[in-house]
Amino acid sequence: MEALLTSTLLVAVAEIGDKTMLLAIVLATRFRKPLPIILGILAATLANHGLAALVGQTVADLLAGTWFRVAVAASFIAMGLWTLIPDRLEEDETPKSNRGAFLTTLVAFFLVEMGDKTQIATVALAAQFQSLLLVTAGTTLGMMIANVPAVLLGEALVRRVSLTWVHRIAAALFIAVGLWMLWAVLG
Repeated sequence: MEALLTSTLLVAVAEIGDKTMLLAIVLATRFRKPLPIILGILAATLANHGLAALVGQTVADLLAGTWFRVAVAASFIAMGLWTLIPDRLEEDETPKSNRGAFLTTLVAFFLVEMGDKTQIATVALAAQFQSLLLVTAGTTLGMMIANVPAVLLGEALVRRVSLTWVHRIAAALFIAVGLWMLWAVLG
C-alpha cells in the first residue's frame, strides 16, 4: 500500500505545472472533447509508466545492494531539485494532428512524457518498492489526479493555483522521500 500511496502523492504533486499538464490544457482548448482526451492521457500514462516501472524493477533486481539504494535515494533528491525548474511547452511540442482527440492525446502524452521527471520518478519508485503494478497504478493515478482537472478546467485552474508553491511542495516531497530512503539505507 505504501508503494501505491507514495507513487500517487509524488506524481500528483510533481505533475502540477509540468509540461504534460500544460499539454492537457492545450488539448482541451483545441479539441473541446474532455472524455477522449482523458482516456488518451490514461492509456498513454499506463503504457509509459508501465514500461518505466518495468525498467526500474528490472534494474533494481540486477543491481541490488546498498550503493544502488543510495543512488535511488539520491535520484529522488535530484528530482526534487529538478522540480523547482518550471516546465514550458515548446512550440514544436504543441499537437498539430488532424487525428481525433484520443489518438492525438495518446501519442502526444506518450512522447512528451519520455524522459520527463514523472517518468524518471516512476523508474526510481519501482526500483525502491519492487512493485510493478502498485507503482504503475500509483503514478498513473497521480497523473490523472493532476491532469483531469486541467482538461476539465483548463486555463482557469492555472490562473488560480500558484505554480511556484506547487513546485516547492513537490520538490520538498521528492527531497523528503530521498532523505528518508538515505536514512533507511545508511541509518
